[in-house]
Amino acid sequence: MSDPEPWELTAVDAADQIKSGALTSRELVDACIGRIEATDGTVGAWEYLDPDQARAQADAMDDLRRFGKPVGPLHGVPVGIKDIFDTVDMPTGYGTPIHAGRQPNADATVISKLREAGAIILGKTVSTEFAFMHAADTSNPHDVTRSPGGSSSGSAAAVAAGHVPLAIGSQTNGSTIRPASFCGIYGLKPTRGMISRGGVLETSKTLDQVGVFGRSLEDVGLLADVLVGYDAADPTTYARPKPDILSGARADVLVEPNFAWFDLPYADRLDDTSRDAFEEVISALGGQVERYPAPESFPDLITYHNIIHEYEICRHLQSDFEMHWDQVSTTLQPIIERARSHSDDQYAEAIGMVGAAEGYFTDLLNDVDAILTPSSQGVAPLKADGTGDPVFCTVWTLAGLPCVTLPLLAGEAGLPIGIQLVGSAEQDDRLLRTARWMQAYLEADASDEEQG
Repeated sequence: MSDPEPWELTAVDAADQIKSGALTSRELVDACIGRIEATDGTVGAWEYLDPDQARAQADAMDDLRRFGKPVGPLHGVPVGIKDIFDTVDMPTGYGTPIHAGRQPNADATVISKLREAGAIILGKTVSTEFAFMHAADTSNPHDVTRSPGGSSSGSAAAVAAGHVPLAIGSQTNGSTIRPASFCGIYGLKPTRGMISRGGVLETSKTLDQVGVFGRSLEDVGLLADVLVGYDAADPTTYARPKPDILSGARADVLVEPNFAWFDLPYADRLDDTSRDAFEEVISALGGQVERYPAPESFPDLITYHNIIHEYEICRHLQSDFEMHWDQVSTTLQPIIERARSHSDDQYAEAIGMVGAAEGYFTDLLNDVDAILTPSSQGVAPLKADGTGDPVFCTVWTLAGLPCVTLPLLAGEAGLPIGIQLVGSAEQDDRLLRTARWMQAYLEADASDEEQG
């Protein structure tokens, strides 16, 4: 078997090869740019790309290594950035014509962390309008007639298409886990408050969270570790030690983990192929999965999430909606009109349920290692049908729990379907350790079946 092309490498392998001198950052960046030039005409993952600037960054990283200077954990590795994160040297347009060409005067906190880690900021990936519901033109690399999901459309598609080994996205409902599932890659949304949102488009101060995409569990663990940390600019972040997520992705479990599966009240939204596939997964895991009836409050939590999201986006972006209403999509306009009817009392009640959800899952996850659940309703929908239903992510996002999706299942025409695991807050390392075990277990089980 021939060695992989540089653009095919995982981020962990690319970083190791650059540090050892087996590969230069310039070679990797050139390979990624070549891949983009060959395929992005049909995928449409990139909002902004400056190849000369990317090559200059790569040359600077190679010079640092050549001169014996310190190298960071992502030294010379290119990363795609969702176009809602401020970048001082690239425009940030929030996926809307209202802010087309907007040039920030400072980097978002996570961009500063990436630069410090030696990463190459390759460019800005396509976001849906205001990181919400109106679909972008990006296509799914597995089938260009289908959506890559939203709102982190370009970030997921760029990793899946081989444009970059890593990308940054966000999740206010299902905008990291769902696109990763549709695009057949790994996606991680860490615990709320672990990664700063300073310098990021604010649509919901309560629900907005940063997510990451990669080609392996180790990749998403590596990237998340670079980004975590306290930031006074973001009151959700906390000044206490954080889990070592990459170590979790590399560690063996001490005892075989156990899982909770909820019989969800909205399970009818799951397509038949996915439903059958998850029943097979539960069967393969045997007694390590305990089925729980969903609490009666689950449908209410979906409603509370929607109230919080709509109430807050309406207020955070009030000036845009008032001054540029004619430039707001007809997808978003009726949502904003509805959002204006949410009362302060309704919002306060919904906010009160966030803490209740956190408490419930804290207790549950004392007894199980992770919640096993779908990442999405099934395979990616046709582009004409939108970006897909986020409902299988909503409750976990509301509670701020760490979530990871693994590309382990296949549906119609071999299109990817992700398995989502949800862990206990601030135990992201344990979540990835559990995910590593489950992936190995299910792959071994599938291999045994093939040989049998």
